[in-house]
Amino acid sequence: MKFIQIFLLLLSLSVFSQSTFELAEKLYGQKKFNEAKKLFSEYLKSQPNHAKTIEYLGDIAGHQKDWEEAIANYKKLKVSYPKNANYWYKYGGALGMKAKESNKFKALGMIDEVEESFLTAAKLDSKHIETRWALVMLYIELPAIIGGSEKKAQKYANELMTLSKVDGYLAKGYIDVYFSRYSKAEINYKKAHEIGNSKTTFEKLYDLYLNKLKDKTKANKLKEEFEK
Repeated sequence: MKFIQIFLLLLSLSVFSQSTFELAEKLYGQKKFNEAKKLFSEYLKSQPNHAKTIEYLGDIAGHQKDWEEAIANYKKLKVSYPKNANYWYKYGGALGMKAKESNKFKALGMIDEVEESFLTAAKLDSKHIETRWALVMLYIELPAIIGGSEKKAQKYANELMTLSKVDGYLAKGYIDVYFSRYSKAEINYKKAHEIGNSKTTFEKLYDLYLNKLKDKTKANKLKEEFEK
């Protein structure tokens, strides 16, 4: 009888924990991050190594721009699962955002680890699109003296092209815009929009017409066609 009581108690605790996690996921999906965080933290007490919970807590910290907490959570994951590209990518991303908000001297000391994290993620997963986007943006935004390079950015834009034509053209357009090559950017963004015809491809091309090329006629025509 005692054994049955213990079994039922453990079973009820398990069901309670599971429902806590599921409710936390639901709240996260509704973007109720504070409430979700409270439940995920509670669930983690009973399941301290639950990777998905740790990842959710890192994601919530990222949404709330608490980069220190996001970094701490993603670091746990990349250490525990060193072959998981997504954990390396998220760690590098949180670290990069912290660097952006830090003073230049402090940021300079973080760049190598950001780059290494993204490169590790790219090496671990040859189809990880988000990592290649991160590398395109990193190499374009960094000054040449600390590793910035259009050549490196184009390398990952080309890799994106093999994985997703839309992402490839968007990445190449992004590079062109950065260097004020607006005519080339228009070609790439138009190709991306022809293939994807999505809100993202529309917004990139529309913004180029309106704010870079200063061509309201093209911008309005694009908008009319997209909203049909």
